[in-house]
This record gives sequence, structure tokens and C-alpha cells, in this order.
Amino acid sequence: MPLANTDSIEKNLPEKVPFWLDPKKRSIIAQLFVFCMVGLLGYYLISNTLENLERQSIATGFGFLHKESSFEIGESLISYSAADSYGRALLVGTLNTLIVSFIGIIFTIILGAFIGVARLSTNWLVSKLAAVYIEVMQDIPVLLQLFFWYAIFYETLPSPRQALSPAKGVFLCNRGVAFAIPEAHPAHVYMGLAFLAGCIIIYLLRRWARKRHDRTGKPFPVFSVSICILVGLPLLTWWAGGAPTKMNVPKLAVFNFQGGLTVSPEFMALLLGLVLYTAAFVAEVVRAGIQSVSKGQTEAAMSLGLRPPLVLNLVILPQALRVIIPPLTSQLLNLTKNSSLAVAIGYPDFVSVANTTINQTGQAIEGVALIMAVYLIFSLSTSAFMNWYNKKTVLVER
Repeated sequence: MPLANTDSIEKNLPEKVPFWLDPKKRSIIAQLFVFCMVGLLGYYLISNTLENLERQSIATGFGFLHKESSFEIGESLISYSAADSYGRALLVGTLNTLIVSFIGIIFTIILGAFIGVARLSTNWLVSKLAAVYIEVMQDIPVLLQLFFWYAIFYETLPSPRQALSPAKGVFLCNRGVAFAIPEAHPAHVYMGLAFLAGCIIIYLLRRWARKRHDRTGKPFPVFSVSICILVGLPLLTWWAGGAPTKMNVPKLAVFNFQGGLTVSPEFMALLLGLVLYTAAFVAEVVRAGIQSVSKGQTEAAMSLGLRPPLVLNLVILPQALRVIIPPLTSQLLNLTKNSSLAVAIGYPDFVSVANTTINQTGQAIEGVALIMAVYLIFSLSTSAFMNWYNKKTVLVER
């Protein structure tokens, strides 16, 4: 068999392209160049900043976190005094921001979903009231709303000696809302553990009920059984632990109430302002998500004899969630970031505590860096959870 002509083979081979004409190699070189330029810029900024700080004899680093803070914080979820370190003070501010954001997110989702569904109600009055709420709350800046609610709580409520008592053990005054709580008892810890165990059992029960329904077509009363588990397990634990009923009731002292639990006007104003403002945007997100589901789905469900509440829960919302969740995530992130406005009404959130720390230590760069890091962690955590939930709700085609 004759050998092929080597000259023709060499002509058919692709010519070697110079690296400056290869798009892939040029893109790699461009990225390396940009990376080096950003690195050099960062090095210049950091070195120049450190040199200026050293010239002005300003200390750098995070060693100040171990020094005594020497200032009090009005509200704290953990024990704290002025003799504690700046690090513990910042931890108190972090927990204060976390608790108001967490509670605010829960109430915002509930209120926003309710207003969004009400906006689509066939009842003219309900629909118009929801529309008015959305327009008013969206058009008023959140900072003004915080000032308004703070003035309402601080100026209109009486002093502690003339406190209002709408119920036994509950007192309303310009120092906040004081109410009775159960006295500390070991049974309460086990009740909390029983509640967590109930949540795990409900999660496993829902998975089993879904698989059973797919296999046999028989429904299982998950909702009613879940309520019984969430209520029954803690009650059984409470009864087994001796059924403690003693309450820690607030009592009027010299200037304020002692005992029980007191919620400050700053916390209430911040929580109410953030929830009412963000819920207006969440309501529009819910309305748009529901309207994205075609009317044929609703008509088909109604033709099968499903009642309107079941149509909403079983047909409309599962399909609307894939439209609702992405913009809902943005609104929840906005609520967390807007909580930094608490400094305007005196609530000791992380920004407020960090500002006090910066004023006392003079280390503004480290303080601002900590503020950025904390809010970045909060935002990334919220986004990661919502992205996980979004993947769980994606409709899988068969």
C-alpha cells in the first residue's frame, strides 16, 4: 500500500497560532494582568494607610478588643457591664442586631403574605385597604417611620408610676412594655429541647407522608398531627418536670419596673418600623407571584371541587414560590441592612456599639471593617438559606 504524501499531510495540519492571537491565552493573560493591578492597588492603599497611621501615632490592629470598654449598654441578651471588654460589647451589639433582624424577618413574611393575598381579594374593601397600606408604607422613608413610632411610644405612653395595665402582669409605659415570664426552672430547658425534637419529628413525618401519598395516593393529616406534636411534646415535658407555674411578675421600683421581661421603646419602634415598611414590598412580591400562575390552574382546581383555601395552599402557592423567593430574598436582606438605622433612635445594635468603640479607641478602620464583616456574614447567611430553600421549591418536570 503506498504511503501518503507527507507534504499534503503537513499542509492539512493547523498552523501554530501565536499566543497573542489565541483568544483563550489572551483572556488568561488579561485576567492575570487585572489581578496583579488590583493586588498592587490594594498593597498601595494598605501600606499608605499604615504609614499615615504610624506617622500620627495611631495604634493599629484588633488588640483593643481585649481592653475594658468602660461604657454601658442599655439592652443585652447576655450579661454585660462596663468592666467587660470591647469584644464582649461588640458581641452584645451583634446579638441585638441578630434578634431584631430574625424576629423582623418572621413577622415581615407573615404580614407581607397576608397583605399580598388581601390585595387580590374579591372583596372591594379588603383589596383597597391592602392597596392603601402598600402605597403609604412604600412612599414613606423607613427612617421617618422609625422616628414616628419612637415618638408614639416615648411621648404618648405615661411614666412608669402611671403605667397602663391592659392585662394582669402587663404594664405599658414610656420605658417600654413589662410583662410576666415563667421563673427559671430546669423543666423549661427540657421543654425547649422537646420543641426542637418535635420539629425534627415533623420534618421526617412530612417526608414520609409525601412518599406515602406518591405511592398510594392516600393523604395524611400532616398539619393537625404537627400541631399536636409541637404542643403535646413540650406539655408532656412540662408535666414530667413537675409542672412549674411560678411566674416572675414585674414590680414597680424607684424609677422603673423590676423583674419579668421589659421590651424597650427603641426595640419596639425599630421592629415595628422595619416590619411595616418591608412588608409592603413583600406584599407586592407575593401578589406578583400569585398572579404569575395562570388562571387555568385555579379553574382546574375549582372544577375538582377544591375549596379556595386548598386551591391557594395546594395549587397556587407551590407554583408561585419559584417567582416569589428571589425578590423576597432581596427584601429580607434589605430589612437586615436597614436595621443599622437603629442608631438614629438609640437602640444599641452593632453599628451603635461599634461607633462608640471607634470614638473611644480611635481605631476607625478596624471598627468599620468589623461592621462590614458582620453585615456581610448576615447577608450571606440569609442569602444561602433562601437559595437552599429556592432549590427545594423548584418544580421538577417528569
